[in-house]
Formats: sequence, structure tokens, C-alpha cells
Amino acid sequence: MFVGQQLTYSDGLALRFLYEGVDVGLLDGVLSAQLLAREVREASLKMGGRLLEIGGEVFPSGELEAYRGLVREGLASGHQPLAFGVIARSLGVPFEAALSAYLFATVTSLTQNAVRAIPLGQNAGQRVLRQAHDAVATAVEDVAQLCWEDFGAVSPGLEISQMRHERQRARMFMS
Repeated sequence: MFVGQQLTYSDGLALRFLYEGVDVGLLDGVLSAQLLAREVREASLKMGGRLLEIGGEVFPSGELEAYRGLVREGLASGHQPLAFGVIARSLGVPFEAALSAYLFATVTSLTQNAVRAIPLGQNAGQRVLRQAHDAVATAVEDVAQLCWEDFGAVSPGLEISQMRHERQRARMFMS
């Protein structure tokens, strides 16, 4: 559900529009506005900020420095999918490969947390990751078919669940 909804209609479309030349500042503002759950928004910014910092050291480029400059000046927030996309695009990674890598890395991170927190178990975690390949492949196909009006069209039930998670009495991992 997470891959087919939030990652497809939000992060995935942001990556596609970035690759198509839509202004990174515009995309950053739209992502900030549409990520309703505070935890999801803050996680995107925290991971994006770290990726911008690491990317600036390891994969410097004019495009990445321009986005980092917007963030430093307070003109952009620094979302993770955009930081990832700017780096991937500046390295010449084809869009489909970049999108697949981003989606699968996200699923892998969530699965690693589940293996430790539930505990799900290593074998079950590997089965989840194998099944995620199909969901990621479908998401890549879906992102290619969507349009600007679809950007941010995420299931309200998923967002409500994410907002409820913010107020749980105890949590083991930061989202």
C-alpha cells in the first residue's frame, strides 16, 4: 500500500517531474504542502538534509549545489526524493533506474526496522523484500502514466494512520 500509494503518487512523481525539468524549488514546495503527517514530512526533511550534505561531499555538482543553496537560503526545505533525484540525475543515472533504486531503498529501510521491531525475523524480511520487487516494478510503470493532477493523491486512510502514529504512547524507531 505504501509503495503503491504514497511512494508512487508523491515521491515517485516528484522524481519524474524533476527528471522532466520541473523546477526543484517548485517541487520542494509542493512536497512540503502535501505531506500532511508531521512525522513523514520531518523524516523526508531530515533524511533529505543528510543526503544533501553527503552528496555535496561525495558527488558534487552544480545542480546539487543550487538545491543546497535554496535550502540554506530558506527557499526550499530539502526533501529526500528530490535530493536523491538531483544526485542521480547529475550522475547520469537513467530515470527508471533511479526511481527503482529509490523505491527499493525505502522499502529495504522499512523492512529492516520491522525485522528489529516486530520482530519479523530475517527470513520473513527477505520474503518481504522479494515481494517488494513486484510492487516497485508496478510503481515504476504507474509513475510513467500519471500526470501533474495526480501529484500527491494519496489515500486519506494511510495519512490518517500516519498521523495517529505520531501520538502513540511508545515507539521504538523514529519514522
